[in-house]
Amino acid sequence: MDLQVYYKKIRETAAGYADKDVVIVSRATGDGGKAGVYTEVPKEIAAVMVVEGTAEEATEEAAAAFRQARAAEKERAERELAAAKTRLSVVTTAELQRLLGSRNRE
Repeated sequence: MDLQVYYKKIRETAAGYADKDVVIVSRATGDGGKAGVYTEVPKEIAAVMVVEGTAEEATEEAAAAFRQARAAEKERAERELAAAKTRLSVVTTAELQRLLGSRNRE
């Protein structure tokens, strides 16, 4: 393989991507690579994977759906994290009455 041609193809492929990050779809490979896995990678890495034949660029519709699903997952994770940070205290009725009583006196 001519390395100059190889790297030229990579540069040309990377230059063809408009965005900084590209959604790609994996292809099945002989070493166990699984087909149909979507991921978002920098355009330079996407170009290498496309030139090597281990992935292809996702369609615009598929890329939009992937990004929307990732945004929903991130939002859900942030809500779960915020809920985990919420502190709860169990207060008996007697303690609550005592606290309310001391507050009413002030």
